[in-house]
Amino acid sequence: MVAQEISKRGYPIMAVWTKGFAAEMKTHVPVSCRDLTYIAQVDDLDPWSLDNLIDAVKNEASRVAQESGKPTDYYTIAGCIAGGEAGVDMADLLSEKLGVLTNGAQGDFANRRDKEVQQDLVRKAGMRSVRQACGKTFEEVEEFLNTETFPVVLKPTDSAGSDGVKLCHTMEEAKEHFHHLLTVEAVNGGYNEQVLCQEFLRGKEYVIDHVSRDGVHKTMMVWVYDKRPRNGSQFVYFGMLPIDPKSEEAKVLIPYARGVLDALGMAHGPSHGEVIITKDGPCLVEMNCRAHGGDGNWVPLGRALTGGKYCQIEATASAYLDLEEFNKIPDAPPSPLQASGLEVNLVSYSKGKVKSMPGFDVIKKLPSFVYLSPAASVGSEVKYTVDLITSPGCVILMNQDDAVLQKDLAFIRYLEEINGLFVYETHGESLARPTAATFGLGSLPTFPDKKAAQHRRIMSIDRPNLLRIMSNDRPELRGRLMKRFTTVDSSKEVVIVVDPYSTGCLIVQEVQSRGYKVIALWTKGFSEEMKKHVPLSCKSMSYHMEVTEGDNLGETTRDLYKAAGKLRIVACICGGEAGVDTADILSERLMVRTNGTEGDFANRRDKKVQQELIKATGLRSVRQAAGKQFSDVESFLKSEHYPVVLKPTDSAGTDGVKLCHDFDEAKEHFQLLLEVEAVNGGYNSEVLCQEFLRGKEYVVDTVSRDGVHKTMAVWVYDKRPANGAAFVYFGMVPIDTASLEAKLLIKYTNHVLDALGMKNGASHGEVILTPNGPCLVEMNCRAQGGDGNWRPLARALTGGYSQVEACVDSYLDKKAFHSLPEIPPSPAKAFGQEVILVSYAEGDVIGTPGYDDIKELESFVYLETGISIGCKVEHTVDLVTSVGSVILLHEDEDVVKRDIAKIREMEKNNELFELKQSSRMMNAVSTMNFKHLSFGYE
Repeated sequence: MVAQEISKRGYPIMAVWTKGFAAEMKTHVPVSCRDLTYIAQVDDLDPWSLDNLIDAVKNEASRVAQESGKPTDYYTIAGCIAGGEAGVDMADLLSEKLGVLTNGAQGDFANRRDKEVQQDLVRKAGMRSVRQACGKTFEEVEEFLNTETFPVVLKPTDSAGSDGVKLCHTMEEAKEHFHHLLTVEAVNGGYNEQVLCQEFLRGKEYVIDHVSRDGVHKTMMVWVYDKRPRNGSQFVYFGMLPIDPKSEEAKVLIPYARGVLDALGMAHGPSHGEVIITKDGPCLVEMNCRAHGGDGNWVPLGRALTGGKYCQIEATASAYLDLEEFNKIPDAPPSPLQASGLEVNLVSYSKGKVKSMPGFDVIKKLPSFVYLSPAASVGSEVKYTVDLITSPGCVILMNQDDAVLQKDLAFIRYLEEINGLFVYETHGESLARPTAATFGLGSLPTFPDKKAAQHRRIMSIDRPNLLRIMSNDRPELRGRLMKRFTTVDSSKEVVIVVDPYSTGCLIVQEVQSRGYKVIALWTKGFSEEMKKHVPLSCKSMSYHMEVTEGDNLGETTRDLYKAAGKLRIVACICGGEAGVDTADILSERLMVRTNGTEGDFANRRDKKVQQELIKATGLRSVRQAAGKQFSDVESFLKSEHYPVVLKPTDSAGTDGVKLCHDFDEAKEHFQLLLEVEAVNGGYNSEVLCQEFLRGKEYVVDTVSRDGVHKTMAVWVYDKRPANGAAFVYFGMVPIDTASLEAKLLIKYTNHVLDALGMKNGASHGEVILTPNGPCLVEMNCRAQGGDGNWRPLARALTGGYSQVEACVDSYLDKKAFHSLPEIPPSPAKAFGQEVILVSYAEGDVIGTPGYDDIKELESFVYLETGISIGCKVEHTVDLVTSVGSVILLHEDEDVVKRDIAKIREMEKNNELFELKQSSRMMNAVSTMNFKHLSFGYE
């Protein structure tokens, strides 16, 4: 752009390319300069000396003049200017030899581009400089690295911009990067001869643009980098903002930068110094003895900030070719600045192969839009942004109205948050819903002979280091909030609980607290590991007897009577999903309270049957097809709109449930479901394919007795896009039972229970409120799971009861059941919710400081996570990659909101975990970082 400005002033331009300058870099031309032409181009060849190069330049000038019919001495060399970082040293040498305006190359100034030399010269001038060591071999820097506090910065001594600059956290990483720098080609061509090791400066980083003539330095602009922790990286560039030249920061930075220019002998031409304000004052990172890079994307903004009169480009041309014009340029930009604007570095919270880029089209239509330089294109792979290499592009925004500018900036950040920049090629998405089994699972195992990952739900017992914490500082959570009493004969009676795990353990303890004995009946094939799935609040479980289901109903019944002995069996209750069918069959056989197994009700746990039964009564149901082989559902999958949901017909919770976006994905997942073991043991015999319901998803907890349904709670899932996934669970929130949505959901759910013949016991229905009204996802004919971690919250919301107590009431205490209200009180008696923890970072965990902070929150009740030191966390894209669950509860709503906000802030700032640091590139802003450049002006 400097060359184009000089050309506009009537000067012909000759390009001189330094030795080894890459041919690809010669084509690196900003779109605004695409019409720039040179009268000649000269390559400095390997065998040439400086005199050889000067002769070649003069000969080319004579040739061009002669070919155009002019005298051979027609052209006079008026100036020699560095056009880029690789040309700085050559421009100094050539300009000095040619006798034009020059910074010279005498003494120490011969190596002013050398970053080690820069710091030495600054130190000699008595200014703050960086502690450092430099060498051609590792032994030359080893002593420095042994004594310096890590992390440290390693960089080539004469790289372009921040080519090869890295932050290393250990001696091993530093040694590896040192050797790497000596073996790789620099971005502008050639190889690095020395490596510089420096202290890591902490503080805000600024860029000060200057243009000088005869040692007079004029400030063009002062910028500050907007760097924040994101995606597991501590230093992600969000943009570059201009700051007022009369601000307190600028008052310190400008004189320091000018002092640096004097120390380096930079008397003429453009420069941009990178400076960090440390606790000891400003300190040079490096001085770039050339114009600010980045393809000059900042030029329109720079001009507007000065009132449209000039920027570093025009000032550079004037400094070399028009002293009178240079003298007219102010010493510093006007204060206040004459426009509002900034450079925005785009940040990706997702990854994938780009199918389209709708967000970029939207950005171009913003009122403040000036310029866009994407670093991605259709077909390219986008990664999570952890540095400038992984930034998907940059945008220049500018507006006279700062309010409009800030609104446009906020909109871009919103687009990033909702992954609105890109549409990716699709893949199957897990639709798993929250259970205690899903938090902090890490990677999934694979089959030895298959590429597909096994859909395995890892329970608490699979992690010996599982962290489960219940608050001991909340007196209102201790003990039962509502006392229950039973008959005097309860000690002579026994209750059968089928598959008591997770919340089923709470039901067992509630039964036992009323004086009853409990027999645990384990269904055939129920895994030994699952039997140990005991909530923290239950500590340990003991039973009167434990019985395993026999080969037939008669055998199981005899075994139960034998186990009961003289005790009278008074109830048979389902303790978990796998026990639903058996509990119905046995309760009917034992002639205790039952839902029965007559007709279609024999398969009420079957998700396909559920939809057929509610459809038969006229309720909104899901379009679906089920089959034991793919041909049974093929026609449905070819006619249904995608995406579609695939699930086992009788899975636990959402085991194996997935959203598939095309026919091939659906076919692959269908076959997978028939091959993998279900979470509760056994194999899936049939797969259900259903329409994908759009709308908010709710859970309605109920307890029934003799067909009288009482609502225990209504919850809504907080689902949002994050990390490139469309449906990431952020929590489960109770809703007011007097709200319109709750009234619709409660009425619909009660009708569903009637349609399914669910007359007794606990259930929780998952319902989506579609544009056409509520529609069942599935009815779980048991208490809500999740280890019952929600129980303290539920009891506080109602003022004393939850689904656990009410379930036992429905079987054992008619009076207590009928005394319960039809729906929970409105408004609720307390405030709270379940918060599902989301990771925006990935890496190996070496500390969990965020969990300690969460425990200290005023509304904290419970924390469960599978993440501990030594684990690897991933970006949360589903429940398998979530990193924990927290229950918050307080009588003051503001306290709960404040604590939720604190947790979300910790997630965003990567403060939940301390991750093992790998050496990180510290790229400064440059369009050389953007590999798929395309440009747009409006």
